Amino acid sequence: MPTLVEKKANLRGHFFNLNKADMDRVRYLDLQAQYDSIRTDVLSALEEICESSRFAQGPATSNFEAQFGSYCGVDHCVSVNSGTSALHLALRCLNVGPGDEVVTVAMTFIATAWAISYIGAKPVFVDIHPVRRTMDPDQLEAAITPHTKAIIPVHLYGMPAEMDRIMAIAERHGLPVIEDAAQAHGAKYRGKRVGQFGRIACFSFYPSKNLGAYGEGGALITNDVSIAHRARSLRDHAQSQKYFHDEIGYNYRMDSFQAAVLSIKLKHLDVWNAARVERARSYRKLLEGSSYKMPANVSDSECVWHCYVIETAERDRVRSALQDAGIQTAVHYPLPVHLQKAYAHLGYEPGDLPVTEALCEHCLSLPIYPELSKEKISRVTSILLDLEKSPTPQA
Repeated sequence: MPTLVEKKANLRGHFFNLNKADMDRVRYLDLQAQYDSIRTDVLSALEEICESSRFAQGPATSNFEAQFGSYCGVDHCVSVNSGTSALHLALRCLNVGPGDEVVTVAMTFIATAWAISYIGAKPVFVDIHPVRRTMDPDQLEAAITPHTKAIIPVHLYGMPAEMDRIMAIAERHGLPVIEDAAQAHGAKYRGKRVGQFGRIACFSFYPSKNLGAYGEGGALITNDVSIAHRARSLRDHAQSQKYFHDEIGYNYRMDSFQAAVLSIKLKHLDVWNAARVERARSYRKLLEGSSYKMPANVSDSECVWHCYVIETAERDRVRSALQDAGIQTAVHYPLPVHLQKAYAHLGYEPGDLPVTEALCEHCLSLPIYPELSKEKISRVTSILLDLEKSPTPQA
């Protein structure tokens, strides 16, 4: 039997191997590394809230609203409990309802469509531009009918939609635009931050976002004081004053813990976004000349790279090989909204939105976050390039 000394040596070796394996592993997102950099500030802010006992819609929430509204360059920010709730309130504030249509894209997280369904309207999906991967303005006008009451472009993966052309079409038809900026905190289009173009813009602060809470959170921003006033009422049970309710409302309030965390993170957002840009640049340089289709750099926009999405016809094989090598990836998104079972009643069929469907079939999100090291990016790209050289197994 091994002696006690030998057992300890074996145990040390075991933990060394575990630590080495963890070091070699490339996470898709490393929120722990981000937390380590702001831990002291976060714990201090949370303790302050606990001592004040102002947990729901307290000073921390109003402080964050002022800070985020200023950051986005708008007059009003209304914090809520999720990006989905923000979109829902936006449509309510525009009086969209049953029998109405809202034009959006199917290349998005399904919450964009949920909000339309929540108010009884019908989502109408248009295809995306193959380069930007956002709403194709050339497809937009044909989708507008007398029943259309709003347009929701999505700034997908941190890339701004082509807002000049979208806004021109919307204005020509007298339609309000809601920017779905859930993945685009700090992104710019023609020098202006997203959120300044539409009548309303909506953000998610889900933990994985460029600006993420430690739980759920969202915000609606606008320059329209009447919309801001109504949104604030609707999120808090539609109270005109305490215990008096003028219409059907919701419990969509943001809690103070999330607001405090977001205020701390907001101070770092531009630096973190710049780090994402650098990592996206590294991916492009290292994969240049490969068969992988890489996301475009568009001259009129400053993408914040919420996701770095390549395209490959062998997505599943590539993803499996990366996983075997300890590299986590993601797929945003494997099935477009118009082909989801929940929306089968709308009658869309495969082939209706060919650019969207091709992206869903081929997209692969590589690890990207501010703390991702150059060494790990090099490891990811080395494996990707090696996979190009290996033949595809025959069925």
